[in-house]
Amino acid sequence: MIVIVTYNGLKWIDKCLQSCGDFPVVVVDNNSLDGTIDFIKLNYPKVHLIEQDKNLGFGQANNIGISYALNQEAHYVFLLNQDAYLTDNCLNRLIKIQQNNTEYGILSPFHYKGSFTGLDDNFVMYMSRYKVSRDYIFDANEGNIKEVYSIPFVNAAGWLIPKRTLESVGYFDSLFFHYGEDRNYCQRVLYHNMKIGIVPEAKMIHDREFREVKPVLKYSEEYYDEYLRYAKIKWADINLKGFDDGFYEHLKKLQLDYFKHLFKLKFKDGKDSFKKYKILKSLYLSFKESRERNSNKFQ
Repeated sequence: MIVIVTYNGLKWIDKCLQSCGDFPVVVVDNNSLDGTIDFIKLNYPKVHLIEQDKNLGFGQANNIGISYALNQEAHYVFLLNQDAYLTDNCLNRLIKIQQNNTEYGILSPFHYKGSFTGLDDNFVMYMSRYKVSRDYIFDANEGNIKEVYSIPFVNAAGWLIPKRTLESVGYFDSLFFHYGEDRNYCQRVLYHNMKIGIVPEAKMIHDREFREVKPVLKYSEEYYDEYLRYAKIKWADINLKGFDDGFYEHLKKLQLDYFKHLFKLKFKDGKDSFKKYKILKSLYLSFKESRERNSNKFQ
């Protein structure tokens, strides 16, 4: 079953749902105000629509859709972004490859640009960062492309998740609202001794090529939102050893940085270190709880 979370996604949702073909689809809408809900009801009556009265964020809304899919006895769940479209029998290819490679807890297609003129820029960045692009280019040059390439992370714009993964790893963690939940989930998949893979012969479009990305200014609200997100990704990672010692060492460093900046009359930098210290300290118990609940098998 395909799970799609929508939030003011009217500009993409028609192409997204068209691309799903005859697969059953559940849409969890995060209180859209742009007509997305009415459009789906009018044009896609077979889609099971679950409306929310507030924005739950990406992870928690997906959890609702995943739970519905499993209650319908789905053996696989495919998470699809509202701004993404499947192509060329993508899902059947992923399922076939997963059945032949059961060690994979997540499989994702190759992500292409909205113009389909090349791979999505962020997808290329992941391949390059984790040295997958080197292996793929070599294999392509030799005419020997593998059916799946292992990678420690790929964003959740298009994930095939077998039921077994969900039973072992669980759902998205409630610590995250939007962004970071997919990284945390990948960390947990690896912790439970499963692999994550990308599949060259399965293709999807992620239609964000021309989306404006605003720069994040230091000391701005967005700057601290980003700090908070990366702090969650780092400290909730259950693969991280020596959490308590590392966490308190980092707090001490932020305290020391604060006094160093004040001594040098760098008051903005001092305020920055102090604010980060307060953010991090306030989340200690949340990190501990997240790590404890995700360190256990769900079976």
